[in-house]
Amino acid sequence: MKKICSLLLIVLLLSGCGENTARGVVESYLKKYKTLDSEVLVDLEEVVEKEDLDKEEKDKYRDILKKQYKDLSYEIKEEEYDNDIDYVTVLITVYDLKEAMDDAKIYLENNPSEFNQEDGTFDKHKYNNYKLDKMKDTTKRISYTIVFTVTKEDDKYVVEQPTENDLLKIHGVYQNA
Repeated sequence: MKKICSLLLIVLLLSGCGENTARGVVESYLKKYKTLDSEVLVDLEEVVEKEDLDKEEKDKYRDILKKQYKDLSYEIKEEEYDNDIDYVTVLITVYDLKEAMDDAKIYLENNPSEFNQEDGTFDKHKYNNYKLDKMKDTTKRISYTIVFTVTKEDDKYVVEQPTENDLLKIHGVYQNA
């Protein structure tokens, strides 16, 4: 019993120290996405509100991004140290929402009448729902490399705000060049 308690104490101490490394704070940052942390949900709302969607469509998009975050997987590939700045290279794997969006756009171009109202005018909501359904149903995944910058402030490691392109990668909508 004493050995089990000692082992448990060591595990707790080691897990508590994990965030005091560059690697540890990056893992914590990504785990916030996977667990839908309240900070991530606030940022999610900002992303959803920027889109030109009605309430129902925003709800669908929100659910798609939540699934994206929860199913995100990652692997730390490399750590580099340069004075007070650390760089943690991570390979993330997410649903390829960009491909689903592109497929919906191609379908629209080839079948425009399917998205028209009875009077022949384009129905943006029909198209948005079609595109969101394609995004929701996609199972194809894509991997991206992200290099997180980590600085040390008051003996505590902090992940710097990722670039817009890195956030697009996390969302699965990054446009490869």
